[in-house]
Amino acid sequence: MMCQHVTTIRTVTPSARGCEECLRIGSPWVHLRLCRSCGHVGCCDDSPHRHARAHFHATKHPIIEGYDPPEGWGWCYIDDAEVALPDRTPQLGPIPRFY
Repeated sequence: MMCQHVTTIRTVTPSARGCEECLRIGSPWVHLRLCRSCGHVGCCDDSPHRHARAHFHATKHPIIEGYDPPEGWGWCYIDDAEVALPDRTPQLGPIPRFY
């Protein structure tokens, strides 16, 4: 199956150097996910709060990028499938680790 949501992929500026919401509340995360529609940085589904998925539910932005180095893969929440990204988003400096 071909993901039809790849047309929503944008070049974005990451919103934070870690999970935006976890940084605000002082919570740990496992891995980071970058919204390729708007640049929101959230935590993965293995993290306590799953902020990246919550961002998808709130905004319906379908495509995320694995944002921990050296990831750079894409995922579509709607199709529940990996997608090829046209590029990797440069990081805003070292990403803090919380696991």
